[in-house]
Amino acid sequence: MSNKSASTAGERFQRLVEIMARLRAPDGCPWDREQDFDTIKPYLLEETYEVMDSIDARDWPALADELGDLLLQSVFFAQMAAERNLFRIEDSLDAINNKLVRRHPHVFGDGDARTAEQVRQRWDEIKSAEKNEKGRADAPLLAGISRAQPALAEAQQISSRVAAVGFDWENMAQIVEKLHEELNELAQAESPQAAEDEIGDILFVVVNIARRMKLDPEQALRKANAKFRRRFSYVERALAETGKPLPGATLEEMETLWQEAKQRL
Repeated sequence: MSNKSASTAGERFQRLVEIMARLRAPDGCPWDREQDFDTIKPYLLEETYEVMDSIDARDWPALADELGDLLLQSVFFAQMAAERNLFRIEDSLDAINNKLVRRHPHVFGDGDARTAEQVRQRWDEIKSAEKNEKGRADAPLLAGISRAQPALAEAQQISSRVAAVGFDWENMAQIVEKLHEELNELAQAESPQAAEDEIGDILFVVVNIARRMKLDPEQALRKANAKFRRRFSYVERALAETGKPLPGATLEEMETLWQEAKQRL
């Protein structure tokens, strides 16, 4: 099937599936053929972050390209699973299609949800009912949260899940008070291990503040990183224009340029 004949999204997706199967065939690509579930996992994470970078940059052509790379990872995993008779990509498509319809009864059925919060509440209720049907109701509350994901995302999911069952601060003021408490404990830490422990507690409290404000802490930190990159690049360029290498600049010189960068970037 050529690109020209693949006129619909479904046909284009089928072509991707066929290309992946060809690459994994006995006479296909040596590199693709030697991959397995574990070796491909890092690429899945890498492509996810590249998608996020494109969104942050509002680079829509790049986002279209990166979404294709991310889609490839799903097809790659499904092809390897099909070779072992575990499941096929069709099973994944059925699973997500059925899940979306099932968890949106206000769209596809006779349910009623007029606000985003009501939708989220109904989603959680349906998800819980599904667990009951599958015999997973007695599983520990945090059992389904992956430890392989970025720590900030894991913390956000943990705090959201326990808050949903009532294990939460009563108001934002209490969380801020807890943050100050943890900062004081960090200042009093007497060993690197104790300091590490307190820094972890501080980050966890910050995640809870973000949750209360309905913000994504991972995205907030990514934006802060990008902002720091822009401003420090300004400092570096400004020093280069004066012929002064970065290692030879004084802290005062760099701080002056940093304040300029804050005004401009």
